[in-house]
Amino acid sequence: MNIMKNIVIGLLLMLVSFTAQAQEKKSKNAKYNIEVNGNCEMCKKRIEKAAFSVSGVKSAEWHIDDHQLHLIINEEKCLLIDVKKAIAKVGHDTDEVKATDEDYEKLHGCCMYERK
Repeated sequence: MNIMKNIVIGLLLMLVSFTAQAQEKKSKNAKYNIEVNGNCEMCKKRIEKAAFSVSGVKSAEWHIDDHQLHLIINEEKCLLIDVKKAIAKVGHDTDEVKATDEDYEKLHGCCMYERK
C-alpha cells in the first residue's frame, strides 16, 4: 500500500513538472501591429520580405488600406526594433524608425508615399 502511494505521488509530481514546462514555452511569441508607410502591392512584397529577413519573425502581413503590419515574432530571437530597422533599410518609414532619404529615393515611383 505504501509503495502504491509513493508511485501515485511521483506520477503527480512528474505531471505538474511537465505542465509547467509546456506553459513556459508558449510565452516567447508576441504579436504586434505597427504602422508602415507604403502605397501598393510592390510595397507590400518589399515590406513583408524585409520583415521576414529578420531571424525570429514568424508572420508578417502588411495591409495597404490601413498601412498596418501585423507581426508575430519570437522575442527570444529578435526585437521589434530590429524588424523596424530592416523595413526602413528598404525605404519604408515605420512609426519609430524612418528610412534614410537615400533608401527612400531608391523606391519605384509608384511606391513613393507622402513622408511626414
